[in-house]
Amino acid sequence: MNELNAMLRSVVDALQQPVFVLTRDLRIIYANRAARALTVQATLGSQRVGAPERIADLHPDLLPPFAIEMAKQTGEWNGEVALPLNGRRPLALTLQVIALQDDSHGVTHFSLAARDVSFEYARKSELQSRNAELEIANQRLKGTQEQLVQSEKLASIGQLAAGVAHEINNPIGYVHSNMATLAQYSENLLSLIKAYEHALQSGSPASHAQTVQQLSQSLDIDFVRSDLPQLIEESREGVERVRKIVQDLKDFSRSDAQDQFVKSDIHRGLDSTLNIIWNDLKYKAQVVKTFGDIPPIECIPSELNQVFMNILLNAGQAIRERGIVTVSTSLDGDHVVVAIGDDGVGIPEELLPKIFDPFFTTKPVGTGTGLGLAISYGLIKKHHGTIDVTSTPGEGTLFLIRLPLRQPGSNKA
Repeated sequence: MNELNAMLRSVVDALQQPVFVLTRDLRIIYANRAARALTVQATLGSQRVGAPERIADLHPDLLPPFAIEMAKQTGEWNGEVALPLNGRRPLALTLQVIALQDDSHGVTHFSLAARDVSFEYARKSELQSRNAELEIANQRLKGTQEQLVQSEKLASIGQLAAGVAHEINNPIGYVHSNMATLAQYSENLLSLIKAYEHALQSGSPASHAQTVQQLSQSLDIDFVRSDLPQLIEESREGVERVRKIVQDLKDFSRSDAQDQFVKSDIHRGLDSTLNIIWNDLKYKAQVVKTFGDIPPIECIPSELNQVFMNILLNAGQAIRERGIVTVSTSLDGDHVVVAIGDDGVGIPEELLPKIFDPFFTTKPVGTGTGLGLAISYGLIKKHHGTIDVTSTPGEGTLFLIRLPLRQPGSNKA
């Protein structure tokens, strides 16, 4: 038996894991070689002299009070502690306390096995710190990207300002002209009404019939009667045209900082975008729309409108004199495909891989930022879609945009 005990003691003493044997009152009666090394490490810098007699002498927080109670009740307790060591890196340990019983099942001693996980603890703490730093940096980057997208959006509107002003000025011009005509018509009608009132109040209306008839003819009331409804309808259409342009501009320039995906009609977005840039296209291109039967999709509408505007403006700029811009939509499984093409000058093959790079542009200096397609690429990726381009110099360019009907992880029907 003594030989066996000696062998077991040699085995435990050779373990790299610190092992203590404690009495019921937590005095240390055995510590293997690794435990003695841990004793030196845990008490380094303290004022205590000599070997520790109790487990609390190593460190007052080494063994939580409830650990012994749990071991008494269930036979075992496992846990983790981090011990501050006089300004040094904390000593992190995983602990296992086992209640040792005699033949009568009474607890006589406790074994305490420890494992130093300080390195893993430090790595975990460092990783958490780095993750926090990365999260902060990511939020700052996200804010910068949103500002860049919004700045490019407003810059695009700025470039279109003259054309938009022209599109608004036309209907405003004829509404203003119609208002002058309407004022004259109102004055003529009021004069005729006054003549009728005078005739009725005279006591002999029939005697004034000829005078009223002559006034009606001189004021050309028959023409006023036929022209007035048309005048009002034309003015109403002009005001509606202005209202539509202003609403499209408002929708386009809105900042979607909350990244709210909503169900939206792609066709409505394409129409409103074409409405905004129409003055830049109508003198150079015929726009041919072929809209398929597609359902609304989950998207951020103003961001997709910006993508459509960037590509449509590029299409118009690629046409030197007069050409065709095509816009088509179709359903392909659980994706919507938007195709925007032109028969302009095309893009050389060696430049195609670069067109989505930030600040790359083939336009003359001062006419482009080189961010339009780069931002468009990022916005389509944000929508979990793809954007591809094919082009033949001298024949034209075609952009294909694929967008999912529903965003990944969405529960919307």
